Amino acid sequence: MTEKKAKVFRPTAFAFPYLAVTVIFVIVPLILVLVYAFRGSDGGFTFDNFRKVFTEKETLSQLGQTIGIAALSTLICLLIAYPVAYILASEPFKKIAILSLLFIIPMWINFMLRIFALKSLLSMIGVEKSYGAAVIGMVYDFFPYMLLPIYTVLSNMDKSYVEASRDLGANPVATFFKVTLPLSLPGVISGISMMFMPIFSSYAITEAMGDMGTSVIGAKIASLFENQYYGSYGYGSALSFVLLVLVLVVMLIGNVLTNRASRAPKGGKA
Repeated sequence: MTEKKAKVFRPTAFAFPYLAVTVIFVIVPLILVLVYAFRGSDGGFTFDNFRKVFTEKETLSQLGQTIGIAALSTLICLLIAYPVAYILASEPFKKIAILSLLFIIPMWINFMLRIFALKSLLSMIGVEKSYGAAVIGMVYDFFPYMLLPIYTVLSNMDKSYVEASRDLGANPVATFFKVTLPLSLPGVISGISMMFMPIFSSYAITEAMGDMGTSVIGAKIASLFENQYYGSYGYGSALSFVLLVLVLVVMLIGNVLTNRASRAPKGGKA
């Protein structure tokens, strides 16, 4: 009797609820999106929805603008987050845990509340809705996603490599570029992936902070699904599927780069 219960209640059995939720709320909706992507306004099978995605100038312009906003916001976050993470992971500050919490606590607040607060602050200093304000909103909202992976890698990094580099006569600049930076690349790549991909769908920030000429592709998809015209569902689904493929490609590239960085020789030559 005991053996039968042990066979029934295997640890893998606890994965079935998660699997059921994944199938119902992830896989099934993706299948429906794919089905609608190949359905025309008359209900028949068509490739016109995908043709429109790659030929409509407005969509291509919004996609290019989305990539531009994502790339610029990610670059600004990286340039700010790396020095901050480096300082927080250094010995004088590493023991002060409250400093890292200061960057995490804002994430507990709804992101739209944070964006409206930032919008009010920028308005007080004379910065109105614009492309630059939208980028500032993206940087403000996604900054912790860039900071935390880099900080985690730097704080867990084996300091013996840095000490060995200094013992071999390398100066601090050479030690940073030949030891610290290569060892922290997995965190950098992870931070870029965690920030770059969500920006494609974060249209609420650009609508709150950007002007009429500032828009991300997520806003286009939302407007298509909100439209009562049946044919817009197919176009919106095709655009969503293309965006999904693009995000998966970025994830794949990020995973490959992370694996290569993890397998790279530790530290290199000093």
